[in-house]
Amino acid sequence: MVSESRSYLLLGIGSALALPAWIVGFSLLGVGSLARDAGHPAGAALLSTLLVWAAPAQVILYGSIVAGTALPVIAIAVALSAVRLMPMTVALMPYVRRPGQGLLTQAFIAHFVTVTAWVDAMRRLPEMEPAGRLPYFLGFAGSCLTVSMAATLAGYYLAGALPLPLAAGLVSVTPIYFMVSLVAGARLVADWAAISLGFVLLPLATVTLGRDFDLLAAGLVGGTAAYLIGRRKVAQP
Repeated sequence: MVSESRSYLLLGIGSALALPAWIVGFSLLGVGSLARDAGHPAGAALLSTLLVWAAPAQVILYGSIVAGTALPVIAIAVALSAVRLMPMTVALMPYVRRPGQGLLTQAFIAHFVTVTAWVDAMRRLPEMEPAGRLPYFLGFAGSCLTVSMAATLAGYYLAGALPLPLAAGLVSVTPIYFMVSLVAGARLVADWAAISLGFVLLPLATVTLGRDFDLLAAGLVGGTAAYLIGRRKVAQP
């Protein structure tokens, strides 16, 4: 049993280090630079990645600190930015939850849920043996977190050294990878419906609602519609 779990753990580490961990790490280079601009030491930058591990939330954190925003307001803003991960966590937990897990254990597992880890997990875990799902997920997500911390440290010391076009290109790599992974993992009608509706609805939501609520609205409407399409397809004889 231990040997089997170790095999799945190593499989997850290998899958992450093959490419995804480095994609995530690139997006954290800028966080290290922001931490240095905010006057924080390198250790604080590393701690922010370890505890928050979400580039958008960390950008909010350090951008708000530089702007002189009150700490309670910053805490609320960072917490609200993490709400986007809650539906992913709810969808993923049934695959990695095991009998006898306590609430603290499940909270620890939930900390590793990011878009990259979620996309890979939802593509691979359903086809794995239940006993191997958690070791694989922790191996994959833990490797992504480790590389992200190293990238944060590198960005801290490379602050100002990267040309602007290169920095912008590194940021663009992450959403491109997400899109390719979603397409590669699409198997059901609902999957393709969600991707297609996202492409159509997001520009419309941006024009009508603005950039503050466009992603939320497009995800809510498109995701609900894709779910209903999938249910209808399954119900058909």
